[in-house]
Amino acid sequence: MSIISAILLFGFLIFIHEMGHFLFAKISGIKVLKFSLGFGPRVIGKQLGETEYVISSVPLGGYVKMLGQEDIGDVKDDADAFEKERSFRYQPAYKRVLVILAGPLFNLLTALIIFFFVYLAGVPTLLPTIGEVMPDTPAAKAMLQKGDRIAAINGSPVKQWAEMTDIIHGSPGKPLVLTVQRNTLVLTVSITPDRKKMKDLFGEERELGLIGVKPSGDTFIIKENLTGAAGSALLKTWEISSLTVVGIIKLIQRIIPAETIGGPILIFQLAEKQATAGALSYFIFAAIISINLGILNLLPIPVLDGGHIFFLGLEAIRKKPLSEKTVLIAQRIGLSLLVMLMIFAMYNDIFRILSGKPLP
Repeated sequence: MSIISAILLFGFLIFIHEMGHFLFAKISGIKVLKFSLGFGPRVIGKQLGETEYVISSVPLGGYVKMLGQEDIGDVKDDADAFEKERSFRYQPAYKRVLVILAGPLFNLLTALIIFFFVYLAGVPTLLPTIGEVMPDTPAAKAMLQKGDRIAAINGSPVKQWAEMTDIIHGSPGKPLVLTVQRNTLVLTVSITPDRKKMKDLFGEERELGLIGVKPSGDTFIIKENLTGAAGSALLKTWEISSLTVVGIIKLIQRIIPAETIGGPILIFQLAEKQATAGALSYFIFAAIISINLGILNLLPIPVLDGGHIFFLGLEAIRKKPLSEKTVLIAQRIGLSLLVMLMIFAMYNDIFRILSGKPLP
C-alpha cells in the first residue's frame, strides 16, 4: 500500500503541474495537441477533440505539447490567420510566459492548499517539557529534571519546544532566566547555554547555545481558524520555497555535497516512509515535494520551464525569436544535462541503499 501511495503522490504532482500549463493554454486559446503523463512511447491514450490524452512508458515527468511550441515548422509563416491565432509561437510574449509559469505556480498553489487544510485539521506540536537531562551540562548543573516544563524564558511565555530551542540556540554564552513548572511548584532557574559549533541544515558551521536537554515527546494539537490557517499556510509555503532556493544555491556553491542529491528512488522511499507514519506526515511531505518540483522547474535550463522563460526573455531583448537551430541545440544540451543529473541522482540512491545509509 505504501508503494501505491508513493506512485500516486508522484503522479498527482506531475498531473497538477501539467494541468497548469494545459488550463492556461486553453484559456489563452492555444491549441493543445497532447497532454502526457510520462515520457517516451505511449502506453494508453485517447483522442478527445483536438487533444490526445496519454500515459507514457517513462513515469519521470510529463508534458503538454502545444501547436507551434516545439516544432516551429508546425505553423508556417504563411499559415492562415486562424491557425496562427491558435499557435503558441504567435502568442504575445506575456501570454507565453503565463502559460509556462502556470505549471510551477500550480505546484506552489497545491502546497498552499495542503498546508491550509493541515493547519485547519491541527498540527501536533512538542510541549516544552524535558524528557532527559544530559550529564555535565548547564541543565544538569542548574538541577533541571525530567518532567520539568519550561513556562517562560526571561519573562517571555514559552508554549512550544521549538520556541524554547530558538531562544536557547540564539543565546550562546548569555545568561537566561527560566521559569520552570515542576509538578505543583514554579521555580526560577538561572542558566547559561554552552557555546557549541554545529552544522546547520546546509552543512555550514554555526555557533549555537545548548543546555543539554531532550524533549519528552509530549504534544498538543494546534488548530487554526480560517484566517489563521491561510496565514500559516502562506508563511510555511514561503519558508520552504526560500529554503529550497537557498539549498540550490548552496549546492551550486558546493557547500552542500553533491552526494546529498536524491532521485526518484529516494522520493519513493521517503513517500513510503511518510505514508506509513500517517496521513498528516504524508500530506506535508506531498506539499514539500510539490514546492520543490515547482521551483526546480524554474531553473533556467533548456527543456525546463525556466529555460523557456529565459528564451522568451532573449526574444524580448532581440525583438525576434531565436532560430529553430539554436533552440534545438539548446534543448538537446539541456536534456543531456538533465539525463546526467538523473543518472547521478539514481547512482546516489542506489549507493545509499547498498551502503545501508538511513533516509534523510
